[in-house]
Amino acid sequence: MTTSSRIDDIQPFHVMALLARAKELEAEGKDIIHMEIGEPDFPTPEPIVAAGIEAISQGDVHYTPALGLPALREAIATFYKTRYAVNVAANRVVITPGASGALMLALGVVMQEGDEVLLADPGYPCNKNFVRFLSGKVRSIAVDASSDYQLTLKHLKENWSDKTTAVMVASPSNPTGTLLAKNELMQMAAFVKEQGGYLIVDEIYHGLVYDGEVDTALKIEEHHAIDNNIIVINSFSKYFNMTGWRVGWLVAPDSLINNMDKLAQNIFLAAPTPAQQAALAAFNPETTSILESHKQEFKQRRDFLLPKLKELGFKIEVEPQGAFYIYASCEKFSKDSYQLAYDLLENIGVAITPGKDFGENKANTFVRFAYTTSIERIEEGVKRLAAYLV
Repeated sequence: MTTSSRIDDIQPFHVMALLARAKELEAEGKDIIHMEIGEPDFPTPEPIVAAGIEAISQGDVHYTPALGLPALREAIATFYKTRYAVNVAANRVVITPGASGALMLALGVVMQEGDEVLLADPGYPCNKNFVRFLSGKVRSIAVDASSDYQLTLKHLKENWSDKTTAVMVASPSNPTGTLLAKNELMQMAAFVKEQGGYLIVDEIYHGLVYDGEVDTALKIEEHHAIDNNIIVINSFSKYFNMTGWRVGWLVAPDSLINNMDKLAQNIFLAAPTPAQQAALAAFNPETTSILESHKQEFKQRRDFLLPKLKELGFKIEVEPQGAFYIYASCEKFSKDSYQLAYDLLENIGVAITPGKDFGENKANTFVRFAYTTSIERIEEGVKRLAAYLV
């Protein structure tokens, strides 16, 4: 028997094999420093946990509407008003099973078979796989330090075709942690609208920006009348420390909401109800205080690790402004970043992610460090790297 041909073109997370090997080594008693997985090491804040437990104890475990718990959609709309001073109608907010559910929903509504989507390379690996799963075509655009590893208006003009239906960007991005400049984003949004396409903006690391503030693309939409073509993706996973709860959201134009409702009913019905109830506590002052303390610790880790990696000989041309990643050239040490990652794991117990997980653009000479472990563990990791590489 055969399997779907579309699955043959979908790549796994290569880092998962590395993680599995790391777990084997740990089971054998080896000490592993984990800087490979993009997941906060902090626990979910207690007010969120308590709200989830309360929902379960009260028997609030039944389906919500496919678009999400109305109170949570309202809370997210209020969050945009409070944090960004932008007015978002609650009926434009769709709650999803994580940001992955939001990305799939957005693409599922705007794409037709054979449509083309423009993506940055390097970039979040699932995006291209979502497009392929939906029988679309990916046009990966090589980006580098000259554009902070972000797409630009010039990239769009050079690569747009009559089959292009959407552009996907992330700010801050994975794996580079860089931001998309406000003016560039505004120009790109205007161009995409002129072409009759959609701009999908991944903002799941927005709460984790360490140098100044960043505006949501929805603010650009509101103040510059660039509407009806912007879809913003966010999640409770990263800033809110709720990865395993699986709650994300998107904000879409009114014209797409009915179709999103219909598609959500059919592909996942609704995000987990107790998790949605728990997420209501994510915006209260007590939770915000906890989350901001986590953010400061992430910043301290970045500010420690970044210069240390440079001292070791990793080339970092663009410093990350957000998320919890450092994307570094390892060419001084190896032209095979996948083999280097395995060598570091096996020989010194330091786990990092090879560049091949993020695309094909110079992937063999780049690695990603995630500072999602304590600064003490990061310091130990740096010592091991220094002893092994230098």
